[in-house]
Amino acid sequence: MPDVVHVIGASGRSGAALCRALTTRGTHVVPVIRNGARYAAAFPDASVGSEFEEAPRIADLTDPVSALASVLADATVIVCTAHARNIPALVAAAPKAARLICLGSTRKFTHWPDAHGNGVLKGERALFASGRDGVILHPTMIYGAQGEDNVQRLAALLSRLPVVPLPAGGRALVQPIHQDDVTASLLAAIDRQWVGPHAVVIAGPVAVAYRDFVALVARAAGMPSRFVLALPGSVLMAAAVATAWLPKCPSVGPGEIRRLLEDKNFDIWPMINQLNVVPRSLETGLGQLFLRR
Repeated sequence: MPDVVHVIGASGRSGAALCRALTTRGTHVVPVIRNGARYAAAFPDASVGSEFEEAPRIADLTDPVSALASVLADATVIVCTAHARNIPALVAAAPKAARLICLGSTRKFTHWPDAHGNGVLKGERALFASGRDGVILHPTMIYGAQGEDNVQRLAALLSRLPVVPLPAGGRALVQPIHQDDVTASLLAAIDRQWVGPHAVVIAGPVAVAYRDFVALVARAAGMPSRFVLALPGSVLMAAAVATAWLPKCPSVGPGEIRRLLEDKNFDIWPMINQLNVVPRSLETGLGQLFLRR
């Protein structure tokens, strides 16, 4: 277990959760952030020294490499929870001996490439081309974080819809992972002595059809089950545009509808074998999430 860990993206959901977990186990955290106001919102007590021993360091990953290099000059272990598109800048700026732990996304596997997925692929290529010791973890849909809008937005939609229209009846598979299991995976990756670059998918234990995911969210939120209406993806993508204009209705983009047509199921044996993290069941995770509300 390293004594000091630099966390880039400390004010984001996964970054904030990791910083708190590291502090709880006695690790000195060096928060690296871009936006001071967002950090203050994530850690309201940090300004009086009750959260972390060290004040946040300000760095924009799009700034010249020299600026980032000065912020990371004393780093031995760096965790980057910012978007993986920034990994090339991290590789260029980080001390040569520093281990790099990065957060990617299973969006890299999508059949409909977009800026998000392409950025993840770019970051992974940069890490592997560097030959640096470390790993990029690719989580599936993350739920259960403070302020997350995956499950919470779905629950808000379910509260307003008597039926749930889903492309192809919601038969495509999803495998969400709880934020606490993402944090546990990051902690395990920090503690492991990686030799060369690696990539590991982290996901929930079992893939479920999206229609079953919807039913589990409704049940955990204390709502009755909803009838699933099967509609063509093209119809729903056109209708999704209208959600931006409906009052109090969470917006849904056409790209999100399209991604509901592809299976997102993954083998978690590498996660268990290399990180020794066994993720919680979806039923357990959703129960914990709505219990906290």
